[in-house]
Amino acid sequence: MPKILVMGLPGAGKTTFAQELKELLQAQLFNADIVRKMADDWDFSYEGRLRQAQRMRDLCKSSTNKFVIADFVAPLDAFRSVFNADWVVWIDTLLESRYNDTNKMFAAPTQYDFRITEKNASKWALFVANHIKENKRRPVFDWQKETVQMLGRWQPWHTGHRALFDRAIQKTGQVAIQVRGCCGSNSNNPFDFDKVKDFIDRDLEPLYQGQYIVQLVPNITNITYGRKVGYSIEEELFDESVHSVSSTKIRESMRVQSCR
Repeated sequence: MPKILVMGLPGAGKTTFAQELKELLQAQLFNADIVRKMADDWDFSYEGRLRQAQRMRDLCKSSTNKFVIADFVAPLDAFRSVFNADWVVWIDTLLESRYNDTNKMFAAPTQYDFRITEKNASKWALFVANHIKENKRRPVFDWQKETVQMLGRWQPWHTGHRALFDRAIQKTGQVAIQVRGCCGSNSNNPFDFDKVKDFIDRDLEPLYQGQYIVQLVPNITNITYGRKVGYSIEEELFDESVHSVSSTKIRESMRVQSCR
């Protein structure tokens, strides 16, 4: 009986997603608020949250359904380990919740199967349900596999870059996205590596987790190669709707400040 943890910040859309997933899997669902009400336990300290993780685990273990879902914040890896899910779905649609104590405690999970960054429960519940039904785990990046390289500043990552990635992934099924270390060198490079990686991950992870990596590299300005080096350098051409996407305009709309 697979245990599915749907976790994330309060207000991220966990419960809506979990309800959709429940219907698709014909699963039993345990909601954190309902479980706390039944236990009359509204302690949100570390100890109280640990008890809640244990309660959710024990309730799921008692289920006789083929699938069982637990919908709760699980803000730390320690609580996630206690619950010991077979599948972890991270609903990552918020930077902060309305609860400061939860925001301070919450740490992004280090292990998960799905990271959902868009509030579209029907779409992503179907995606997750199909993977779980088929026991289809996400691929792991293979360092020996032929891979496409994408080198750029990505300040910030936008729809034009996504169009380039969509072509790149079709070539080998794997892409190495390399981020030039140029943050703060001028006003056109305001985002540090962690921010750039977050932009990329929020766009790509729901569909392509395990099929790409994001790497920090020096501020590369020239690429040289000799004869028969075993790879090719290709230019991808797009229509005007893609070519006209401007990082400068996006940065201006975001009113960003330099990372230095």
